[in-house]
Amino acid sequence: MDAADLVFTGGPVHTADAARSRATAVAVRGDRIVAVGHDDVRELIGPRTEVIDLAGRLLVPGFQDAHVHPVGGGMELGQCDLTGAVTLEEYRGRIRAYADANPGLPWITGGGWSLEAFPGGTPVREQLDDLVPDRPAYLVNRDHHGAWVNTRALELAGLTAATTDPGDGRVERDADGRPAGMLQEGAMRLVGDLVPRPAAADLVAALLRAQALLHSYGITAWQDAIVGGNPLTADATPAYLTAEREGLLTARVVGALWWDRERGAEQIPELLERRERLSGGRMRATSVKIMQDGIAENHTAAMLGPYLDGHGRASGNSGISFVAPEALCDHVTRLDAHGFQVHFHALGDRAVREALDAVEAARRANGWTGTRPHLAHLQVVHPDDVPRFRVLGATANLQPLWAVHEPQMDELTIPFLSSERAARQYPFGDLLRAGATLAAGSDWPVSSADPIKGMHVAVNRRAPGADGSTPAFLPEQRLDLGTVLAAYTAGSAYVNHLDDTGTIEPGKLADLVVLDRDPFASPPEEIGATRVLQTYVGGDRVHAAPGA
Repeated sequence: MDAADLVFTGGPVHTADAARSRATAVAVRGDRIVAVGHDDVRELIGPRTEVIDLAGRLLVPGFQDAHVHPVGGGMELGQCDLTGAVTLEEYRGRIRAYADANPGLPWITGGGWSLEAFPGGTPVREQLDDLVPDRPAYLVNRDHHGAWVNTRALELAGLTAATTDPGDGRVERDADGRPAGMLQEGAMRLVGDLVPRPAAADLVAALLRAQALLHSYGITAWQDAIVGGNPLTADATPAYLTAEREGLLTARVVGALWWDRERGAEQIPELLERRERLSGGRMRATSVKIMQDGIAENHTAAMLGPYLDGHGRASGNSGISFVAPEALCDHVTRLDAHGFQVHFHALGDRAVREALDAVEAARRANGWTGTRPHLAHLQVVHPDDVPRFRVLGATANLQPLWAVHEPQMDELTIPFLSSERAARQYPFGDLLRAGATLAAGSDWPVSSADPIKGMHVAVNRRAPGADGSTPAFLPEQRLDLGTVLAAYTAGSAYVNHLDDTGTIEPGKLADLVVLDRDPFASPPEEIGATRVLQTYVGGDRVHAAPGA
C-alpha cells in the first residue's frame, strides 16, 4: 500500500464509532482516512509522511455545531461586543469606549448583553441616552430575542405611546405607556429595519473571523441556523458565495434557509432557487429554519400552560406560536416533499409538540424520507412527547450550555414556570433513554461556541468553573461523556447529512481534532479544562494553538 501523507501516532484515538472503539494510530492519504489501528499503521509511514506524535493526547473526530450563527457572531465581534460582562456598569464602560472610538459611525450597534443585568430582564433607554445621546443605538441581547435601544433610535422609528405591538412581539413600556427602550421578538424590527446593512466585504470578514474562532474550538463543520430572509440579521448568502468562490471556506457548511413566518407556501419556489444557487463545494443550503416560538425569559416560548406572574399566580400568557399549528403541518409536509430538511426552533413544550405534529404529518403524507428533521433548544418537553423523537425519526438538537443554575435561569425563568414545567427543562437524559438521536450545537453568539464547555455542562449540569456549592441542574438529566461527544460529532454529522464525517474510520474524511489531554481519563468536573491543540479538515491543518 502507498505511504500515507499524514500519520497520527503515540496517543489514544477515540473513534466515536458505534462501539466507541479506541485506537492508537490513524493514517491519512489525501483528504481521507486510510487506516485506523495500532502499530500496524506505522507501516504506512514513508519518507514524505508527516508524523504527528500525539504524546499521549487524545485524537477525536472534528466537532460539528448543529445550530450556530457564524456571520452574525463574526459581525458582533467587530461591533460593540458586550459578551462576557454581566453588570450594567460593565456594559456602560464598553458602550462608552466603543462610541468614543467610533465617532463617525451613524449607528452604535452590537450586542451580547445578559438579561440578568437588569431588573426583570428589561433595560431602559435612559441607561443608553447619556452614553449615546446624538446617534441611534441598537444593541441585541445575548439571546437575540430582544433589543435595547436609546431615545434617538425610538424617535427615528416613530415609536410612541400610540404605537401598537406587532402580533409576534412586544414593546416594553414605561408607566405612561411610552416605549421604555426594550423591544421583544418581532418588535425588534420596528427599529432593526432602520439599521444600515453591512457592506459585502464586512460580511466576508465576519465569516472568516467566525471560521477562525470555530476552528480554534475544533469545529470542522456546522449548520448555519439562519441564511437569508430574516429581516433582523444580515443575509449571509453573499459571504458564503464569495468565500466558496475564492477558496476561503475551509469548513463544511449546511445552510438553513429562513422561513418567513409572515408568508406561506408561496415562498417555497424561492427557497428551491436559493438551495440550487447556494449548493456547491463545501456549502449546501439544504435545510429550512422555522422559528416556532421565542424564549422563556421574556415569556414568548410557547407553553402548554400559562406562565406565572410575579406573585406565583397563573397569568393569561402561554407564549407565542409564530406559525399556526395547522399551517405548520402543511408547510413542513410541502418542504419535506421537496427534499428539504426542516430545522425547528422549538423551546417551549407547546412548540415542541407542534413541531413534532408537523413532522408526523409529513411522515403520514410523504412516507419516511431521508430529510432528517431536527428540533433545536428543547428547553421544556412534555413527557408524552419525549418518545416521539424516536418514533418519528426527529433528532433532538441540544444546546447543553443552557442547562445550568445561573441568574437568567434562577431569577427570570424558574419563578415564572409552574414547578412541574420547571422540572422538565433540558431533558437530555430522558431523550437518550427514550432512544432519540442526539445532535448538539451552541447557538453562538447566544452562548459560547466551545463544544468542550457544552460537553462539560451536559455531563455535570454545572457550568465550567462552578464550585461544589452550586447545585447541579436537574442532575438526573446528565449525559455521559461518550454520549455527548458523539452528539457533537456523529450526531451532528447525521443532521448535516455529512455521512462521511463524524467518526474516525477508514474511508471517512480526515476531519480530526487533537486535544491537549484525554478527558475520559480525568474526573468529570475537569472536562471543561480540556483545550484544542490542532484542527484538521480533510487532512489540512486549519488551526494550531500556539506551541502546538
